[in-house]
Amino acid sequence: KFLKIILIIFISLATPVKAVSKKNIIENLKVGGKLIFIRHAYAPGGGDPENFNIYDCSTQRNLSESGRTQSRKVGNFFTENKIKIEKVYSSEWCRCKETASLAFKNFKTKSFLNSFFSLKFAQNKNSQMRDFQNFLLDWDKKTNLIFVTHYVVISEIFDHTSSSGEIVISNKDLKIIDSLEIEY
Repeated sequence: KFLKIILIIFISLATPVKAVSKKNIIENLKVGGKLIFIRHAYAPGGGDPENFNIYDCSTQRNLSESGRTQSRKVGNFFTENKIKIEKVYSSEWCRCKETASLAFKNFKTKSFLNSFFSLKFAQNKNSQMRDFQNFLLDWDKKTNLIFVTHYVVISEIFDHTSSSGEIVISNKDLKIIDSLEIEY
């Protein structure tokens, strides 16, 4: 009985905290000048199949129907909160491109957002991170940019473990301001 009371108190306290945090996220994003990293929506499994081909989605791990729904929810978050986005960039992997397409419609691919999880691509990590840093040199730092990418890229940049469809917001110095998990 005591544990139930503690649980009820915890739940009632946690909900307002989440609401305040979400409000702060929205206010930060409306100001602009944020880098927004989104881990691709839910795609069951891990890594990529042995026969992976970047130009053939049938050889890749792809979004499930839940992942597609989650992608739309990500886009709805930005639309419903009237958050201006200058540009959306995606990894060349199909699950990222589909997430970007369902959430935002228009996007461009950038190879520096590609996964380097598998041995096949691990040697690309350093050059991708260098290309990303160089890309940021041309950013006006006033507009919001979105990057739809992979767990390993977000982890490399921030040392942050992200969930499928999670939105990670950082300032221009790549310091995490906050993150928001979108359910699938």
